Amino acid sequence: MKIEENIKLAFLAIVDHKFRSFLTMLGIIFGVASVIAMLSIGEGAKRQAIAKYKDLGVNNIIIRDKEFTDDELEEVRAKFSPGLSMDDANAIQSIVPLIEDIAPQAEKEVVVQYEDRSGKAKIVGITPSFVNILNYTTANGEFINEDHYVRHLKVCVLGATIARDLFPFEDPVGMDVKIEDQWFEVVGVMHNKSLFTETVGELASRDLNTDIYLPLSTYNKRFIRENQLESEIKQITVKVANSDKLPEISGIIRLLLNRHHFNNEDFSIIIPYELMKQEEKERKIYNILLGSIAAISLLVGGIGIMNIMLASVLERTREIGIRRAVGAKKRDIMRQFLTEAVMISITGGIIGVALGLTISISITFITDITTIVSLYSVVIAFLFSVIVGINFGYLPAKKAASLEPIESIRYE
Repeated sequence: MKIEENIKLAFLAIVDHKFRSFLTMLGIIFGVASVIAMLSIGEGAKRQAIAKYKDLGVNNIIIRDKEFTDDELEEVRAKFSPGLSMDDANAIQSIVPLIEDIAPQAEKEVVVQYEDRSGKAKIVGITPSFVNILNYTTANGEFINEDHYVRHLKVCVLGATIARDLFPFEDPVGMDVKIEDQWFEVVGVMHNKSLFTETVGELASRDLNTDIYLPLSTYNKRFIRENQLESEIKQITVKVANSDKLPEISGIIRLLLNRHHFNNEDFSIIIPYELMKQEEKERKIYNILLGSIAAISLLVGGIGIMNIMLASVLERTREIGIRRAVGAKKRDIMRQFLTEAVMISITGGIIGVALGLTISISITFITDITTIVSLYSVVIAFLFSVIVGINFGYLPAKKAASLEPIESIRYE
């Protein structure tokens, strides 16, 4: 029997029993849709995580000043630790090998105002090397440059969120904003940045979009530390020439800072590259787990196909007997039922792909979860549905082919 005839007979069998065929497909449809939706959620989470660490710079080492209560801070200072300082930054740059650049920064929580609008923000005093080390770019205007730094100019660059809060209907560049009791000219607005989560240690829940960047020279001149026991700077970002040397260089930096801080653990060292690799590994396991759970739906769908096809064999026993009596071979009967099972799987797979894409897009629009549908997830889900159809359709097809013609014709 020709393939075209098998497909035609399978199509007619599906059309003749539309409702039964649709119920048979449901397992495949939901299985394929769930595989695509779950993998798209996993892929979206992975891309977001990678973007976060790229924002920190995968060739960077970040040294953060630890947060202490007032009593703990007094205890640490009593042990002669000066806290994170410009001296630390200069020592790292001059002593540690393979350092391309270094960017110290100071931070302070403030209230910023423009006309009748205000908002809470974090001002970050930086040096011009900051923009060369981190993947920060402006959406509008320019970033803090050498001229701003050398001349101690009262200029600032707004994060995306604080810019929207203060200037919902106008361009902030060229405007003056009031930070505490001082006025600063806005020279730029940042692109939207990722929100860091607990995986980044000392940067937990850090929303970079509410940061306001100033020249560090201006910051030190205009803003006095409320508590003189606080560290001079909050963070030092070190750019390394070779990412393979990050663990060794971070070890050297730790030894250097321990000597400067008299072995007080009042700082933490974060290596975004290692965090990113760990995140990728965890996400891969997470995706496999999600895909495996969704694949169970496909297996259940396959069992449904097998059950319905077995029932179909019993229902069509006389038809099989007549076809065998007029010359159809066992392999012809087997191919007919196997083709029918595969067609059900393919049809269910196509509908499932469409449903999966719809669910993924809907999740992105309805929630804050970013989903990314990759080609491999669609291909894997669809191919798996076809394989399920072939495997679970084989047993009913074999049973149909093994029926004896005379007994089949007599079957009531």
